Amino acid sequence: MENKRRLFALITPPSVFLLFFFMVPLVIMALYTLKASSFGPLLPFSFTAFENFFSNPSYFVLLLNSSRLALLTAVLSILLAYPVAYYLVFYTGARRVMLLTLLILPAWISYLLRVLAWKVILGSEGLLNQLLIQAGLIQDGAPILLYSQAAVLITLVYVWIPFAALPIFAAMERIDPRLHEAAADLGASPSVTFWRVTFPLTMPGVASAFFFVFIPTLGEWVTPTLVGGVSGIMYGNLIQDQFGRALNWPLGALMSMVLLVLVGVFSYIFNRFIPITEVPVSS
Repeated sequence: MENKRRLFALITPPSVFLLFFFMVPLVIMALYTLKASSFGPLLPFSFTAFENFFSNPSYFVLLLNSSRLALLTAVLSILLAYPVAYYLVFYTGARRVMLLTLLILPAWISYLLRVLAWKVILGSEGLLNQLLIQAGLIQDGAPILLYSQAAVLITLVYVWIPFAALPIFAAMERIDPRLHEAAADLGASPSVTFWRVTFPLTMPGVASAFFFVFIPTLGEWVTPTLVGGVSGIMYGNLIQDQFGRALNWPLGALMSMVLLVLVGVFSYIFNRFIPITEVPVSS
């Protein structure tokens, strides 16, 4: 009985917090999809937002493009973060924590400043143009990559690499060194040891890194606004416009709910292959 009271006392505060600051706003958002206008009464229910959304194929095209960009960002971030985490864990010894701290140090700077820095680098007078001019490849500076999907991809990968490296680093640190010693004793080469021992054991960390990057990137709208321009617009920009400029909150709420469902579907499919319960929780 005493244990039940302690358990109840422990789970009540987070449950209440989750109820009022996650579930209630989610229900309100769902109800807004059934409103006829942003500031009118809830009743009678209207399906105008559903008709607008499902009759416009451009919304689905943009959602598909945003999903592809988020997937590409997650994959590239993991590909770049994995060797960094591998080097830190297996080749830097006691300095690995200090080097990991240096790796994530840029993440302590404002997200907006980091994105704006890439706007300067890719701009007409930026570092990229100066290098191309000095190499004689171009005569005058021009925003070659700026205001495109490539600029959005480069910036997002740069922003998310430290967050992708953390769970992979944690997964590698949990590997028992005796497994590598046993593989060497059995005559396995370093490459065979990596593919048969190290890589499978780090897959939970890779899965965690994928979720860390893919889910927030799918709803991204700040980075496309600053460096993407018209050609780099993402689905999140459309939602932001519905709540801001267009003041069409029912449609914005419906688009947000569609994005939430899509994230849930992607998470379920990915979790079928790599269970999230196996993801390491500490470094």
